[in-house]
Amino acid sequence: MMAVTMAGAAVPAYASSSHPSSAAASRAAPRSAAGGPSGIQVTGAALANGATGTILWSLGLNTERPVGSIVKVMTALVVIQAGDLNREITVPESVVAYLSKQDQPSTAGLYPGDRLTALQLLEALLLPSGCDAAYTLAQAYGPGLSAFIAKMNAEAGRLGLTGTYFSNFDGLPWPGEDSTWSTPADLITLGRYAMSYPVFSMIVGQASYSLSADAGHHAYAWQNTNPLIGLYQGATGIKTGDTKAAGNCLLFEATRDGVTLIGVTLGTPGDSIAATGPVATRVLNWGFSQF
Repeated sequence: MMAVTMAGAAVPAYASSSHPSSAAASRAAPRSAAGGPSGIQVTGAALANGATGTILWSLGLNTERPVGSIVKVMTALVVIQAGDLNREITVPESVVAYLSKQDQPSTAGLYPGDRLTALQLLEALLLPSGCDAAYTLAQAYGPGLSAFIAKMNAEAGRLGLTGTYFSNFDGLPWPGEDSTWSTPADLITLGRYAMSYPVFSMIVGQASYSLSADAGHHAYAWQNTNPLIGLYQGATGIKTGDTKAAGNCLLFEATRDGVTLIGVTLGTPGDSIAATGPVATRVLNWGFSQF
């Protein structure tokens, strides 16, 4: 069992309360789509230099779209910034009713009454994209769902994500609620910031995570939904997203020969999130060829 104590991570220079330099770089004039990767079908996308945030290629860079469970990147950030990741949290009984109202939500298979640390719940949130883990963390760190969502939007404002709005903590469409949306430009900024936290990058870089049963919880085994991890050379993260409105989405990062690229593809057609793998591969291969 892994134990990490983290009172909070230092905020990178580009993540200041004013408009961050990474946000400005993310909104730099992109190259034309014709000069980018070929043979892909997406509704929005971007690829950037991970070190500088400079956009190398994009489609609909500042167009707001639903992004599915990529929302959970911000969920994780709010928790990580709050710290105390060894804090023990009980999975609430109310998660069952919450999940029953959703249309086939992805879950980590958490058992109500199990006690897990915040760090273990982050594994459940980011690897199998557990909506049950998102609910549990939001309840604990809000405290309460509304307070937690307010913290997510406050952080989006602090990072200068002007094309992003969160109405929930897991990316699921809530009946009667405003939609959750973001832009490829904002997601590049968010992804760069999230990957600057070692605990976040460590989790999303894993292919899987197993937790043995003990007196406080059942045994769990979670697989990373990111189709690049373990298959694409140099892939380091970061998060999938998939709803009917969003289609198949992937925020991804890879490093080769000292060059780090971060990209996002939204609305990839297909029956599963695996469809994003070949698309992201084409985008990354094109990007690395530029260097």
